[in-house]
Amino acid sequence: MPFVPAVSNLPPQLLLRVSILVAIITIVLKTLAWWITDSMGLLSDAMESLVNLASAVFALLMVTIASRPADADHPYGHHKAEYFSSGFEGLMILVAALGIIWAAVQRLLSPQPLEQLGWGLALAVLSSALNGVLAWALLLSGRRHRSIALEGDARHLITDVWTSAGVVAGVGLVALTGWIWLDPLVAIGVALNILREGASLMWKSSQGLMDEALEPEIMAEIEKTLAEFQHHTIRFDHISSRRSGQRRFVDLHMHMPASWSLGRAAALRASVEQALMSSVPGLRATIQLLPSDVEAHFDVEKDPL
Repeated sequence: MPFVPAVSNLPPQLLLRVSILVAIITIVLKTLAWWITDSMGLLSDAMESLVNLASAVFALLMVTIASRPADADHPYGHHKAEYFSSGFEGLMILVAALGIIWAAVQRLLSPQPLEQLGWGLALAVLSSALNGVLAWALLLSGRRHRSIALEGDARHLITDVWTSAGVVAGVGLVALTGWIWLDPLVAIGVALNILREGASLMWKSSQGLMDEALEPEIMAEIEKTLAEFQHHTIRFDHISSRRSGQRRFVDLHMHMPASWSLGRAAALRASVEQALMSSVPGLRATIQLLPSDVEAHFDVEKDPL
């Protein structure tokens, strides 16, 4: 489907505006599906689309803030703003899931017959298809731009697609069997599934805010690049890394002969930094120069007695 990669190439802010538009369309479709069928499963699907809309609006705000350049008050940039988007989306998912469970339990205690299931299911399938295409585009764009806000929105929409599939299957079973108690039971199953997704998003957001280390594959690429400069007179140690939204940071020490001039040492450091930033997109490398016979010692804070 060439249309999806083309959409994913849109700038993140424009793609999130598309996400807001799609969320509004799916809310209308799913709400209409619930209104004509009175299905709790379809109502739960519509409620999750409201979360999609709120999350897309908040993600657009955070991506806009994250794109701002560094300033005097934020010398390392505003990239962490995207983690707030992911955390907010996870929280909204949890709230929606609890609301779905409450409404479904009420319907389970007092079952109601469903009506016009054909039209309702058709509208649900159409809205799910829209979300599926958008989720694919957002996921491709999120990976390209290393944006947790786009990726979080994409994964939420993917969950929404699976949710809709479960709802359609459940409501279809109600139509075939006449077991109307299946409808609220499907809604509860949907809620439990999106609770898991919401918790996962909030955990991922918290890890980003706590300066989580770079991914193992990225660290392997850094080690590979450093190995190209390794020599019996040059070595690297005390390598530490962190992630901040789209940015990646690595700090390390480079040891070299004390007899080298400052100009020669600085030129080699510049070459290493450039090689690191070329091999890992979005990386900012900081290298401290030390003589070969000098070791840096970090004081370990001791617990007070």
